[in-house]
Amino acid sequence: MPELKNEKLRVVVAEKGAELQNIVRTDLGQEYLWHAGPEWAKKSPVLFPIVGTLKNNTYTYKGKSYTLGRHGFARDKVFTLTEQTDHQLIFALKDTADTLEVYPFHFSFHVIYSIHDTSLKVTYLVENTGKDTMYFSVGAHPAFKVPLTEGTGYEDYYLSFNEEENDGVWPLSADGLIELTPEPFLVKTHKLPLKHSLFYNDALVFKTLASNSIELKSDKSPRGLKLKYDGFPYMGIWAAKDADFVCIEPWNGIADSVNASGEITGKEGIHILEKGKHFERSWTVTVY
Repeated sequence: MPELKNEKLRVVVAEKGAELQNIVRTDLGQEYLWHAGPEWAKKSPVLFPIVGTLKNNTYTYKGKSYTLGRHGFARDKVFTLTEQTDHQLIFALKDTADTLEVYPFHFSFHVIYSIHDTSLKVTYLVENTGKDTMYFSVGAHPAFKVPLTEGTGYEDYYLSFNEEENDGVWPLSADGLIELTPEPFLVKTHKLPLKHSLFYNDALVFKTLASNSIELKSDKSPRGLKLKYDGFPYMGIWAAKDADFVCIEPWNGIADSVNASGEITGKEGIHILEKGKHFERSWTVTVY
């Protein structure tokens, strides 16, 4: 598989889904990504052209209904590797006859991975190559292993927000839709202690976090990571039931609400891109 490497960092990416496979501090002998076990078979899917679940897995556009599964199709498509150096990989996905059947927009979507020192930067670049206005969402879903080091357990780790948080969590319905009212959750705190039961009712979904970075750390281990994200208004935090990982998911988009109309042009969190225009967002993870 294509990989990036320098004196401290090695990153491996699969062409299927342009999905991260490894983030390794070679100087420390430390892997940071989940190993894709039976609890969840993926490691870091790319979410495009939707994030989350659509009501009835359908949406309408110009009077026609289309079907899209949770998080869209990019994670299951084989991307084309268009550039490879020791420090940068560029993957491309373009519309095809198959994608146009479920998503009637012409697009060019690039996922760019680049490394510097102990940091990995991931960039999503979307171009509207069609004649009509394009409606889309894009998001990240990286799963980081917890615990990171032997002799520590899941509950020895916590998420640290760079700003004091006072934000409710938006519950998800049984079919993955956003309920209408948030529940109090983070109250004047920078810290979210991890425990498996946090995720027994699916992801923790936030709409108005003050922070633009989240750190995974433990007071019992020197190993951790910091994920910095700007321009991603939504955040999901998730793990499969009793699995030894946590996903920190910056999103430009969100699942439908339980009362969504289904019309994509009015969907919450949808991004509007005029013909010939570009959209770009990046997040960076620094591992230590």
